[in-house]
Amino acid sequence: PCVFQMIPPFFSRMLFLEKKGGIIWNTQGSGKSLIMVWLTKWIIENVSDSRVVIITDRDELDDQIESLFIDVNEKVRRAKSCKDLRDILDKSEDPIVCSLIHKYGHNAGKQADIDQYRKELLKDLPKDFKAKGNIVAFIDECHRTNSGKLHEAVKTLMPDAVLIGFTGTPLLKKDKKTSLEIFGPYIHTYKFDEGVTDGVVLDLRYEARDIDQDLSSQDKVDLWFEQKTKGLTERAKLQLKQSWTSINKLYSSKQRLEKIASDIVFDMSLKPRLKEDRGTAMLVANSIYEACKYWEIFMSMGFTKCAVVTSYEPTTQSVRTATSDLSQESEEEYKKSIYERMLGGKKLSEFEKDAKKQFKENPAQMKLLIVVDKLLTGFDAPSATYLYIDKSMRDHDLFQAICRVNRPDGEDKDYGYIVDYMDLFRNLQLAVSDYTTEAFDGFDKEDVEGLIKNRYDEAKSEMEGTLASLEALFENVPAPKADIDFIEYFCGDDSDGDEKTARRDTLYTLTAALSRSFANCCDKLVSEYGYSENDVNHLREEISGYNKIKEMIKLASCDYIDLKPYEADMRYILDTYIRAEDSRVISELGNMSIVELLLKGKTTTPVDLVKDLPGTDEAKAEMIDNNLQHEIVKKMSSNSVYYGKLSEMLKKIILQRKTEAMSYEEYLRQVVELAEAILHPETTSNYPDGVKDSATRRALYDYFENNVELTIDVDSAIRTSIQPGWKRNFQKQQRIRLAIYKKLLLHMYTEDRATEEANNVFDIVQRQEEYDA
Repeated sequence: PCVFQMIPPFFSRMLFLEKKGGIIWNTQGSGKSLIMVWLTKWIIENVSDSRVVIITDRDELDDQIESLFIDVNEKVRRAKSCKDLRDILDKSEDPIVCSLIHKYGHNAGKQADIDQYRKELLKDLPKDFKAKGNIVAFIDECHRTNSGKLHEAVKTLMPDAVLIGFTGTPLLKKDKKTSLEIFGPYIHTYKFDEGVTDGVVLDLRYEARDIDQDLSSQDKVDLWFEQKTKGLTERAKLQLKQSWTSINKLYSSKQRLEKIASDIVFDMSLKPRLKEDRGTAMLVANSIYEACKYWEIFMSMGFTKCAVVTSYEPTTQSVRTATSDLSQESEEEYKKSIYERMLGGKKLSEFEKDAKKQFKENPAQMKLLIVVDKLLTGFDAPSATYLYIDKSMRDHDLFQAICRVNRPDGEDKDYGYIVDYMDLFRNLQLAVSDYTTEAFDGFDKEDVEGLIKNRYDEAKSEMEGTLASLEALFENVPAPKADIDFIEYFCGDDSDGDEKTARRDTLYTLTAALSRSFANCCDKLVSEYGYSENDVNHLREEISGYNKIKEMIKLASCDYIDLKPYEADMRYILDTYIRAEDSRVISELGNMSIVELLLKGKTTTPVDLVKDLPGTDEAKAEMIDNNLQHEIVKKMSSNSVYYGKLSEMLKKIILQRKTEAMSYEEYLRQVVELAEAILHPETTSNYPDGVKDSATRRALYDYFENNVELTIDVDSAIRTSIQPGWKRNFQKQQRIRLAIYKKLLLHMYTEDRATEEANNVFDIVQRQEEYDA
């Protein structure tokens, strides 16, 4: 929104007066493609004879931009080649043009791609060529060192164009001055910490994990080396030793990869979003070979919901043209065989498209994507929650990679998590929480401020802040702060009122945040933050107490029916970290309501039945009362006569309990009977045969004051007259009313009374599921 607000004044001056461009730096995930669309719309509408040319090097972004333009009813012309782009610009027909920097050659790099694009762009360019219209060109990824060469080529093709560079990452210090000179000043900046504050992107949490890779037998390696280098000169031996050192650093042992894979599979069963199949993860491997190794290891572990997505293409030619070194040839053959197994006969493009779609839309079926370079830029998947890095990265590549997990995705995704196996942020070892050195030392410090934080520091801070908030919330609970006082404060007589609902929402949110933050830092509280073991145990008990109150309030208010998004996560965290006594309540209830639980009282002692509900006997009774009343209200519309009587019965039972006119045991016996009447009215003695097994006939029987013949006649008339779709069709509804009216006349109703009663009965009919058609 802030970008959109700055468009008119800035662009009016820039386009109409100064004819100058600039740079828009909006952090990863903040909607760069949307900004391109908004700006294009504004330019086309406000600049006469205007045209916008968008140059990008990512297929996903090219597709996304076209899709967004279609959504706003704008047609985009996609240039198929550089020659096609020149032909389009030589005419005045297409106001919006997209040009993709194609991938030239097998696994060509970014520099080679842009160099080739530049050559083709200017190849055989006529001297008198002139691009038509007032052109504004958008150049994506303008932060790159080679963007100057692309800028020069575009200016040669379109000398009068205003060029605007887009970037999602800061400019490198060494390139900043040059980039600003080439494109012009910043038009707008929207940094990472601003995006987090606005809720556009999520904050990131960082964790370093160390997997040692030591030689198991240095002596055997030395012996092997001596045997293999016999007859070589000292210089040759030295070169071989240097190569060995490089290879040893570059390639991970199978055991190390297996440890990391085991680590990830363990997280899949432990971390809430991953465990609950709402979240996904990406693993950045050091090479395509290691990506294939990882895939094979995961398969052997039985973890099959993963795929490799890289730039590799499994062709016979790649194996045949590989280096003559046997180990290298073997590596190519290995990659090809793994890909063939993984593809299972599918085309590579089809397989990758399906894998990415499942990863985004069906996380339960595609939990992990193993990548090397591909998908680390421009791939937006809100489900992505964890990024595991096993590759040396820095600056732009690292910045873009870690932002794969910063997209919001519902209330249960609180952060994006970075797990670093390569010690990319070495300053953590010095307990320095400033992530602008080492891996990000190529950026100016202010440009990456607040990008990534120590997850333990943040979790501890969140835990302490949440504890303080809970204490403040509970200060308002009246003394002596017994269970019944908490129920009264959070539920009371007006349980569904806005004030009580807001109090409970605050309680649920704070207890969930407290348990989650404690789980994220509990193993460091003693070693890193000066807590004693007693302090940590006291915290566990305190958090367990808060969660016990939360569960009690949930049950008393019937909020367990409308489970909050984080509850599935919290159940697991509580079981794992907190030793929560109240977890038995969840397992005891399962998917049952308290009213359903009471039905077991017919086959067991009611006191034993409710012993696992949290709170005192008085608190348990309040829970039961609230739940019974809630169930009655829910069913009241289907049969107001029957459930109205049950509501009066419940009021009498509650009054007798509160005035101590009945024992707790007698109270439980009566509410068990009442629960049976609420959930299974057909088992009561109220209804005769021919009526009791149909909820609709029971409602009509109660309305017609126990007239069996009239009940069955009216029900039969209704069923005969009902037509499909009657609830949305007035004429079909009138047909039902007429059938009821005629049947009432046959039972000696006057015309006026039959008309009135037909309308009343029709109201009952509308609330009966049996009549749905």
